[in-house]
Amino acid sequence: MELGRRALLLGTGGLLAGAAAGCSGGSRAGAEVAAATPSPVPLPTTTPWRPDRDDVNPAVKLRAVQVVEAIGGWSAGQGGAAAAKRRVAALGAAPSLVDAAGALLPAADEAALQVIDAQYGGILADSASVLVVCRQWTPGHATGTTGTTVDVRLRRARPRWEVTALHPARPGAAAPSLPAAARRVLAESRIALPPAAEADIRSGHVHESVLRALLRLAGTYRMYVSVIRSGHPLDVFGTDRPSDHPRGRAFDVWQIDGHAVVDPATSRRLVETFMRDAAAAGSYNVGGPVRLSGGAAGQFFTDDTHHDHVHAGFTA
Repeated sequence: MELGRRALLLGTGGLLAGAAAGCSGGSRAGAEVAAATPSPVPLPTTTPWRPDRDDVNPAVKLRAVQVVEAIGGWSAGQGGAAAAKRRVAALGAAPSLVDAAGALLPAADEAALQVIDAQYGGILADSASVLVVCRQWTPGHATGTTGTTVDVRLRRARPRWEVTALHPARPGAAAPSLPAAARRVLAESRIALPPAAEADIRSGHVHESVLRALLRLAGTYRMYVSVIRSGHPLDVFGTDRPSDHPRGRAFDVWQIDGHAVVDPATSRRLVETFMRDAAAAGSYNVGGPVRLSGGAAGQFFTDDTHHDHVHAGFTA
């Protein structure tokens, strides 16, 4: 669930005027005007993310998210790597994880972080990848336009799963110009993009087939995208097969028409129809929580990893 955050109000500075007195030998009237210091923009109040109780393994996601939240959000005066390491250590996780935090730990006196969604990049019996999609606010970026997606790796341990590595998204610089389809996706209100996915599109490294499919689906659905290119494992988790995501040829959706894919209350018919429409929009490889018949050989699939989102992959 994305943060339903309160509006942020910008302080407006007033003008201070003062008259200068004349002195002997002549007089001069004047006014000294100084701009008042703007009121600081407050950071939004965020809420801890919680997994759905019907998830495949809620404890795995919760552990991954706790580490990301501990690194990416802090109160005034608690910025920096040393303080982040203390927060992570307090969770019983390795402080050295902070060394790979990247964009998750900007230089700021304080920060607010809201996890939008946590989905599996892969889950096996003894290892997992959880993609933690988040939005972040700092005093210099209080509009919520920053944030990242972190591929959190874990392994089974006792008494709880252990976080072993963090891989924050690296979308790349924005392209000097974008194709029309990319501009349309960025402007489409029915396609919600978290910061890393939006940056992927702005980089110009997302394939045209992905952009066209998103626009076609937006004609029927309101979608919240979780991952496009960056922040996803390079290989299909647990294999040596390259994933379509890092090549800009896939997208994942975690919410359809306001309903989370992982929520058992979400209509299976809605998810099934969306999956079939993704195939009709050109996806050769559609995965989700519903086992579908029909389509080309191997076009539809389901497994534990795709219990919480719909994946659509495309050929070049």
